[in-house]
Amino acid sequence: MRRALPPPITFGFMTAATATSQPAPIKAEGRSPFVRLHELLADIKPGKPAINLSVGEPQHPIPPFVGPVIAAHLNDFGRYPANKGTEGFRKAAGAWLDRRYGLSRPMDPETEVIVLNGTREGLFLGAIAAARHAPQRAGKPAILIPNPFYAAYAAGAAAAGCEPVYLPTTRETGFLPDLNAIDEALLKRTVAFFIASPSNPQGAVADEAYLARLVAMARRHGFLVFADECYCEIYLNGRPPHGMLQVSQPDFANVVVFHSLSKRSNLPGLRVGFAAGDRRFLARYVELRNIAAPQVPVPAQEVAIAAYADETHVDKNRELYVAKFDLADQIIGNRYGYQRPAGGFFLWLDVSAHGSDEHGGDEAATLKLWREGGLRVIPGQYLARDGADGRNPGAGYIRVALVQDKDITGEALHRIVEVLG
Repeated sequence: MRRALPPPITFGFMTAATATSQPAPIKAEGRSPFVRLHELLADIKPGKPAINLSVGEPQHPIPPFVGPVIAAHLNDFGRYPANKGTEGFRKAAGAWLDRRYGLSRPMDPETEVIVLNGTREGLFLGAIAAARHAPQRAGKPAILIPNPFYAAYAAGAAAAGCEPVYLPTTRETGFLPDLNAIDEALLKRTVAFFIASPSNPQGAVADEAYLARLVAMARRHGFLVFADECYCEIYLNGRPPHGMLQVSQPDFANVVVFHSLSKRSNLPGLRVGFAAGDRRFLARYVELRNIAAPQVPVPAQEVAIAAYADETHVDKNRELYVAKFDLADQIIGNRYGYQRPAGGFFLWLDVSAHGSDEHGGDEAATLKLWREGGLRVIPGQYLARDGADGRNPGAGYIRVALVQDKDITGEALHRIVEVLG
């Protein structure tokens, strides 16, 4: 008698039985915005020497202490570091939080701070850990995401098996989620709420009352607030943004903040950041990272220790961004709905008037800027999703990253006005 074959093994959306067939196409909204941008511009030659303003990768000089610190700790590449970070790193990150936010008590480096390979992996795995940590939900677990958003938020929600719910952040809402518009039924099934302040891409900063209200909602309904504070040191009006830890002390319950050296210290390639806050959640989070995430090399953590102990390079870095936004104020003026943001390093420009039958305003403007001006920017619709009303809150905008030096930035801003009028 012939033995029946076992059922095919399932690997996500592909099975062993169908591995040779063509995979189902990925919907546009599920793909990297930068891959979509590459495809949009692939067959077009830039009209002028290219300037890349699409990626939020700081181009300012790295701090001078980086090389000597790595050289002094080369031998540490020869050992596995602890997954939650060295004691020295966790103490340095905790001490910086204490100073930066004037906390009422010191962070506990043993239970309230862990190292990350930059915040992207931290935010992604955080969503998975949150789904495991959350109490029973009243319906399908949901993760709330500002829209537009950093792509890792949605990727984490999908990997966690949660429903991503996109909260529009428009000029009418102050470019932050409208907390009044979230109904109780949704809050009761929420696992985590991602919030960025300053926001990416609009640069909006949440005030203390907004943050405090969000923490109160999280505690009432039993979900976590994941505060992406990577742009917290790039503020453009002289006023440091409030942090989520300030409004959740002394126990930081239901709150986890994510920080990185990429923007603060111009070290996007170092891949060092940290998560801090709710100790009960972080204990579960470390368990997941122990089996799912690579450790951060000790020499990189030593650089981070030096970076968090020094504010001089951060102040100089901020001055460079302020000077570039001063240029934007002068050159862009009141065109494209421009208003100087409170923080971050992006322009969020309304180019909806540049639409066509084939391309929406943001895609059409992106094509025109590349074809005629050699400027590489990103269409706002690529950074967002269609909402419940069928509208994409990023449509009609372009994101322009002011990451180049002042001279190149000035040239780029003049080209925007020259091309778009």
